[in-house]
Amino acid sequence: MEDCRPLGFLIGLPFALVALVLSLIGAVIWTVGSLLSCLCPCCICCAGLANLAMNLVKLPFKIIQWFIHLIPC
Repeated sequence: MEDCRPLGFLIGLPFALVALVLSLIGAVIWTVGSLLSCLCPCCICCAGLANLAMNLVKLPFKIIQWFIHLIPC
């Protein structure tokens, strides 16, 4: 961690906590969408829903990285 920016981490923490809740919802949606697309391959919209849910799961990491890179040294 050569360019550590703890201020960006602290500022982004509340937003990351909100995103963490969204990612838990996304994990549930992803599980249900994956099961539905395996059971019925004709439900192509379930695969799109699962991809959207995976973006929600990755959201906390994206938010923290965005805030850390936003704060100058």
